[in-house]
Amino acid sequence: MPAHLLQEEISSSYATATTTTTTTITEPPARVLPNGEGHLEKSLLPAEEDIRPEMKDDIYDPSYKDKEGPRPKLEYVWRNIILMSLLHLGALYGIILIPTCKFYTWLWGFSYYIISALGITAGAHRLWSHRSYKARLPLRVFLIIANTMAFQNDAYEWARDHRVHHKFSETDADPHNARRGFFFSHVGWLLVRKHPAVKEKGALLDLSDLKAEKLLMFQRRHYKPAVLLMCFILPTLVPWYFWGETFKHSLYVATFLRYAIVLNATWLVNSAAHLYGYRPYDKNINPRENILVSLGAVGEGFHNYHHSFPYDYSTSEYRWHINLTTFFIDCMAALGLAYDRKKVSKAAVLAKIKRTGDGSYKSG
Repeated sequence: MPAHLLQEEISSSYATATTTTTTTITEPPARVLPNGEGHLEKSLLPAEEDIRPEMKDDIYDPSYKDKEGPRPKLEYVWRNIILMSLLHLGALYGIILIPTCKFYTWLWGFSYYIISALGITAGAHRLWSHRSYKARLPLRVFLIIANTMAFQNDAYEWARDHRVHHKFSETDADPHNARRGFFFSHVGWLLVRKHPAVKEKGALLDLSDLKAEKLLMFQRRHYKPAVLLMCFILPTLVPWYFWGETFKHSLYVATFLRYAIVLNATWLVNSAAHLYGYRPYDKNINPRENILVSLGAVGEGFHNYHHSFPYDYSTSEYRWHINLTTFFIDCMAALGLAYDRKKVSKAAVLAKIKRTGDGSYKSG
C-alpha cells in the first residue's frame, strides 16, 4: 500500500439530471526533510485516514508474519467436497446439452450469470467489502438479490473474509492463500476447515458497518431458503414454464452450468490473478493484472492495481476497459443510485508505478 498522504477532491461526474460525486485521491507534494532534500517521509499517515476514516481493515498489514512450524493437519469438509463434485459433474453434462438448448434458455442463463456476478463484484466486493462507493436503497436491494443468486456465502461473510484476505494477503491468515498453490486458492480452501489464523485475525476486524446494514443481516438470517429459491429453483423453473424448455436442459444448463461458471470466474480472481500476469503497480505483492480473468469476472482481473489501491471503486486505472462492473456502477451513478465513488488520481498512480512497479506499465 502507498504510504503517503492523500487529499480529497469532490468533483462532479457525468452531466445528468442528478448530481453525482466522485472522490479523487491525489498525490500530495513531497514533504521536505530537515536536510532540505525533497523526499517523501516514510512515516506518513495512512491514505484511508483522509478519504475513508471509517474503513481501515482492508489495508495490507506487512508487519504480520506466519507463525513458525508446520501447519495444522488439513481437515476435509466432505459435504463440500461431495456437493462441489456433483455440481461440476452436472455442469459438464450441461455443456453437452448446450447445442440442443432453446435460444431463450441460453439468453436466460447468460443474463442470470451477469446479474449474479454483479451481486458479487458491485455488491459484496466493491460496495460492502471496500466501501469504495455508496449506494441508495433501491440499488442495495438489487445487489443483495443478485448476491443471493450467486450463492457464494452471504454478503456479510463474503465481505468479512475478503477484508481478512486483503489485510493478511498471502499468509496463513488469508482464507485463500495463493502461496499454497493454484488449487487451494481456487477451490481447495472451500473443501477444508479454515486455518486457525484466519479465524483468529477475522475475529479482530471491525465489522460494525456490516452489522449495521439491515439488508445484510436480513439476508444472513434467511440465506438458506433464499439461496434455494434464487440460485436453483427460479433459474430452473423459468425456462421450463415460460418457453417450454425441457426440465433437464433447464436444470443442467441454466442452473448447474451457469452456477459453476459464476463460481469459477470468481475463484480465478483468487488463483490465476494472484499467480499469472504483470505487476506494474507493485512488484512486491503477488496479485497480478490478468485480462482473461477480468473478462470472466466482469472487471475484477486488474488485481495488482486493486491490491495497491483497494479503495478505488473501479478496481482499475482504466475505468470501463474490460470492466463491466465499473460501467454498471457509473450507470447507477447517472441514475442517482450510486454516489461518492472513490477514484485514485493519475498522479498517485504514476507515483506508485515509479516507486514499486515492475517496469511493465504502458500508459493508456
